[in-house]
Amino acid sequence: MLIGGLEKLSLIDYPKKLSVVIFTVGCNFRCHFCHNPMLVKPIEVNKFKNKSQNLGEAEKGRVLIKERDLFDFLGKRKGKLDAVVVTGGEPTIHKDLPDFIKKIRKNGFLVKLDSNGTNPEMLEKLLKKDLLDYIAMDFKSDFDSYSYVVGVDVDLDKVKESVNIIINSGVPYEFRTTLVPGLINKERIKSIGESIKGADKWFLQKFIASKELVDSEFKKVRSFTDAEMEDMKRIASKYVRYCDVR
Repeated sequence: MLIGGLEKLSLIDYPKKLSVVIFTVGCNFRCHFCHNPMLVKPIEVNKFKNKSQNLGEAEKGRVLIKERDLFDFLGKRKGKLDAVVVTGGEPTIHKDLPDFIKKIRKNGFLVKLDSNGTNPEMLEKLLKKDLLDYIAMDFKSDFDSYSYVVGVDVDLDKVKESVNIIINSGVPYEFRTTLVPGLINKERIKSIGESIKGADKWFLQKFIASKELVDSEFKKVRSFTDAEMEDMKRIASKYVRYCDVR
């Protein structure tokens, strides 16, 4: 597994659990507003300091972490932390993901997977092997705008299939949408809501421009106000059992 970053302790990434967050390298999307460009673009892999295995540097996304070093670290966290969150990038593009998660589970940790939902075959495989304890799928936009928002052509049938797999998985899950002015509006919230109607949880995440984005032009985009976020939450809440703003 290509591991490009590590957050040693998170109180928020796995609901009600203390977790470690592992960032895999590589993604099949090019979302304009993505905060992790180094993890997204394959060419950026060469910029990691492969010779260093300092986990302090790894937290800042400057080194590739060897699996051996990662599992040594996890071994020292047994009994102290509850879970591991596997995020990216996009973890499901890696064929060795099932074996990687098996190793994590053998260390006694719960596993949460963050995914963009473009690989329903991998999701199905992981669920059939009982390797996931929680799933978070990023639902980027309404289907008419999806390809523009994520920066590549998207097989929407695969996204729809992933939604159905997740909702019917029997595993705790959530959908997440980052609200970026110019990309998301109230009508698109309604359309997304129809696509995940009846889902357990849907979180609306406020876009905040950072120093590093896949598309630097989006550094100029202002965030929605808290009032605007609440307006869209009221709309979104009509479609799912629970909705909240992050």
